[in-house]
Amino acid sequence: MDYNSQNNGYPPAQPDAPASIISVKEWMLTLLLLAIPIVNLVMLFVWAFGGGTHPTKANYAKAGLLWAAIVIVIYIVIFLVFGAAFFAGMGNMERSGY
Repeated sequence: MDYNSQNNGYPPAQPDAPASIISVKEWMLTLLLLAIPIVNLVMLFVWAFGGGTHPTKANYAKAGLLWAAIVIVIYIVIFLVFGAAFFAGMGNMERSGY
């Protein structure tokens, strides 16, 4: 069985086809939308998982969502650690008579 002849549902690769380029104007609009709170998260989800988006922009949006998830997890860990330390300190202050 020749595995190289199967396309598995994918279009055949065209090594000589030039890659489409996202213009500077489109990147400027993208960065402007990403600077607006709430809109940035909505647009990242639309670009990452919506159809018809340029693959480069879709990959950028997926990377942005991954970084956002990483930062949220780090914030939660920091909040839990410092929150536990704060409440432990409050318990010690209560026992010491302050």
